[in-house]
Amino acid sequence: MQLEFGESARSSLGVEWELALVDADSGDLRQVAQTVLDAVAPVDGSAHPTIRQELLLNTVELVTGVCSDVGEAMDDLDRSVATVREVTDPLRVELMSAGTHPFAHWAHQKVTNKERYGTLIDRTQWWGRQMMIYGVHVHVGVESRDKVLPIIGAMLTYYPHLLALSCSSPYWNGRDTSYASNRALLFQQLPTAGLPFTEIDSWPKLERYVADMVHTGVIDSFDEVRWDIRPSLKFGTIEMRIFDGITNRTELASLTALAHCLVEWLSRRLDAGETLPRISPWFLQENKWRAARYGMEAIVIVDEAGNEELVTDALARLLEQLAPVAAELHCGAELVGVADLIRHGASYQRQRRVAASVPSQGSPGAPSAMEAVVASVVEEFRWGRALPGSEFDAEPAGEPGARGQESRWSGGS
Repeated sequence: MQLEFGESARSSLGVEWELALVDADSGDLRQVAQTVLDAVAPVDGSAHPTIRQELLLNTVELVTGVCSDVGEAMDDLDRSVATVREVTDPLRVELMSAGTHPFAHWAHQKVTNKERYGTLIDRTQWWGRQMMIYGVHVHVGVESRDKVLPIIGAMLTYYPHLLALSCSSPYWNGRDTSYASNRALLFQQLPTAGLPFTEIDSWPKLERYVADMVHTGVIDSFDEVRWDIRPSLKFGTIEMRIFDGITNRTELASLTALAHCLVEWLSRRLDAGETLPRISPWFLQENKWRAARYGMEAIVIVDEAGNEELVTDALARLLEQLAPVAAELHCGAELVGVADLIRHGASYQRQRRVAASVPSQGSPGAPSAMEAVVASVVEEFRWGRALPGSEFDAEPAGEPGARGQESRWSGGS
């Protein structure tokens, strides 16, 4: 089987942002994606170019066009958000992005009426029905297919860095899972999902893998290979699917910049004749688990010798290494925002602070802890950054906050 890798400009950029549709009065999920898609559809009946359907009717996905830098990608997403809001605001539906919804139940969610989604659910059953999860995908253009798999192998060594920063799914069905990213471990239960096989280190080996999967009926097309990092054949990109749903525009821009710079930095090292770093699959698997479990407090394995380092210390050094690349890619300010994120805490940490601030025996009609968490994530999306007033910015990342949070659906502003 021959796999053609599409043409793309080096380090061109695209972003996909999955958004939950949340009821403004209850905080629960709303099954109104088809209403949104019908309202925004072009008059010729075709699909909207940047607002797409997803597996569940509580979700829409925003996609950018091919962009040259992070700023252009964020502007593209801003236009799509504004278009969606024209439909959702009159419906009293809010937009939210996090790896999971804190209290909605997976069994209550409706699947989009599309053949490929029906086939997925029919095959995967229990695990497929539980895919009430949201993520961000970042595409970065690669000008030569010969570079793709070496860069993916090297990107995997930075997997825990990317996941830890974006962890936003500590809650599931109203309970704290004790994980920073429950989404990462849920998603890997699907066939062909999870970490790519590191032994697939050449294009002929990739073609053999896909041929085997098609021959045995595991997949019908390459799009059904749902690795956390994969080649995108159609676009000629490396597609990073590591991130949990990112709650606000500011952090989305920063993490997009980090992914963008990493691919270009590794591409330059290949150009210079370097052999890119790789570590054993058992270390990669452990790193994924540690990042999902501990988030910003994960101690990660950084090399084949098994040396370990706190992920935030490793990130500080990585940001210094990437700064010159960021300047050339016009995303220096966005990359600096990664350091800000480390200081005020990732989304899962902020969510837990909000939950801890809600009295266990609240007054009648007061929001529950999980309702308050949803309200805080909705508010971050509205404001485009971590909660206003810098209350969280002033607190050490590991300590619980004291900020009271009113929900929109309990009379708060």
